[in-house]
Amino acid sequence: MDNKAEIRDFLASRRARVTPEQAGVPTFGGIRRVPGLRREEVAHLAGVSVDYYNRLERGKATGISPEVLDAVSRALQLDDVEREHLRNLFEAVRPAPIRAPRSRTRQVIRPTIQMVVDAITIPAFVQNSRLEILAANTLGHALYADGTQKLTLPFSMPRFLFLDPRTPEFFGDWARAARNQVALLRAAAGRAPDDTELMALIGELSTRSAQFRELWASHDVLKYREGLKQYHHPAVGDVQFIGESFDLSKDEDLALLIYTYEPNTPTEQAMTLLASWFTPSAEATALHADREIDRAE
Repeated sequence: MDNKAEIRDFLASRRARVTPEQAGVPTFGGIRRVPGLRREEVAHLAGVSVDYYNRLERGKATGISPEVLDAVSRALQLDDVEREHLRNLFEAVRPAPIRAPRSRTRQVIRPTIQMVVDAITIPAFVQNSRLEILAANTLGHALYADGTQKLTLPFSMPRFLFLDPRTPEFFGDWARAARNQVALLRAAAGRAPDDTELMALIGELSTRSAQFRELWASHDVLKYREGLKQYHHPAVGDVQFIGESFDLSKDEDLALLIYTYEPNTPTEQAMTLLASWFTPSAEATALHADREIDRAE
């Protein structure tokens, strides 16, 4: 990943998002040729010279202080996740000993973590920063698989979302889910620009999915904590959850996801029915996998 280009494009996209009125910048009724703020306006708001900000947006201000970075973040009205992302981008271009790109070793879920996941009575998963599901309990498997089969782990949620033609029907709000997935991946790329597997995933999706390319160009970032999850399950129909995410502090880049739902609701009834159908010993397969019988036909 070209980190200087990432800085340029991220700052430009954030400038375009802030109107002069939002920033308190007078326009005097003149015709503006660019959306949002001009570079010189950001420089003025941040208290730096125009030349310095221009170099900053080109990723050349490698000695930038935390105070200046905070001032630029305030000028662009960045939220906490965007501020962290900008710091990560500049950290990546900071002079440092040469580091070779790294391919991470396969992440192994500790037995105690798997025991915790299995003990949870609502859908639960362990996910890494590449948005791969590495572990799931019975209801977790049943939600994303056919209801009688297990997921093949690791299960790549971005590949499922963007490359499986059934997902627009499966996700209650596919567009929102897609935006969130891309924003989560971009934030992960800022934290780990030397993760070769993550870069390969982004490259694959950019090549194979026009929707992914369009969303990737927005440069939005997100840190998932909680949110509404809506699905149209092929076996039990419409279900909805509130997803919660908890970092596993002793396990790098891993998070525990749980999907909660209200008692005495259609979702609870659907999950009870799905759990009764699910056979943990069934041959592992994923909802997104191409089936041999389909290819034969």
